[in-house]
Amino acid sequence: MKVGFIGTGSMGSLLIDAFIRSGALRPEQIRVSNRTPEKAQLLSKRHPGLTVCSCNQETASDSDLFFICVKPLEFKSVISEIRDRLLERQIAVSITSPVQLIHLEAALPCKVAKIIPSITNITGGGASLCMYGSRIKEEDRQLIESLLSYISRPVEILESHTRITSDFSSCGPAFLSLFLEKWIDAAVEMTGIDRRTLNALAGEMLVGTGRLLTEEGFSPEQLQERVAVPGGITAQALILLNSHLNGLFYQLIETTHDKYEEDLAKLDAAFGFSVNRPRY
Repeated sequence: MKVGFIGTGSMGSLLIDAFIRSGALRPEQIRVSNRTPEKAQLLSKRHPGLTVCSCNQETASDSDLFFICVKPLEFKSVISEIRDRLLERQIAVSITSPVQLIHLEAALPCKVAKIIPSITNITGGGASLCMYGSRIKEEDRQLIESLLSYISRPVEILESHTRITSDFSSCGPAFLSLFLEKWIDAAVEMTGIDRRTLNALAGEMLVGTGRLLTEEGFSPEQLQERVAVPGGITAQALILLNSHLNGLFYQLIETTHDKYEEDLAKLDAAFGFSVNRPRY
């Protein structure tokens, strides 16, 4: 199987690195193209055998399955460039959340799907959110999820839930990292402990907490109950956190949805759609 990547920026290159590192793909199976050719050439040096194509048309037409890893407002021009070179049997996979399956199916003759990867996939962990167009058959679904299972846990979701699920699986590592950064900053300043020690402890804590949630079946509420002894240090700290975080996550969801809907409106206009969608 030949797999293409149109766009080798942060997430495109992460997926390529992850697929090769995990053994899901060999460099010889991969075709890439990028608006800045130098970035694609760097990938070919890192993974000898990988093919750098001269244009997006070449990447798409020479691939059985290809990922479109570009910014939302670049999609229309990329699709216009490649659509005449595509066959019905091929599979186009968007990794860009505001781009809708109806946009892709209206503009492309091939099968279409959408996935939302995560930076955690580089470690072989985290989830990949999966959504499928109407032309995707069961064997296509199995092919996509088999590939993704090398680097993640594929989870099929409703497209209407793209934004909120992405907040957790894709944006979540950044949100949690900000929380840890502020916590560590305060600890270093107040106690003089070295930052490297706390970074390592925080990382191990996140790994262990993740396993408790995914492998041991704990809910967040149950974890708090197990750790916090009534009247103890953890319980007092949880009261403090609750008082300061009250309402914050409603604002967080408002913020991510506002940006998503702004991009979605621009894409609807670019693809000639007029759609009324529920906010959440």
